Amino acid sequence: MLRTPADGTRLRILAWLGEPDTAERGLTADDVAARLGVPRHTALTHLRLLTSLGLLHPTGQDDTTRYRRDEIRLAEVTQLFEKGW
Repeated sequence: MLRTPADGTRLRILAWLGEPDTAERGLTADDVAARLGVPRHTALTHLRLLTSLGLLHPTGQDDTTRYRRDEIRLAEVTQLFEKGW
């Protein structure tokens, strides 16, 4: 699921959330939509998928929900890919 779509959208979102200025505060769906240049519902689809994989932690409600990376889960997934999964 991380490898699709081919343009790497979900990997870009994870990378943005790892940047020092966003890692602590997280990003909203509106933030992600603006950075991607897509509608909010498209950004939410990506964020919800990453959340369902356990890679993101959402906090807040509705329009104020902020998404942050789960660094422990990301490390686990990274190890799987490094082992050739």
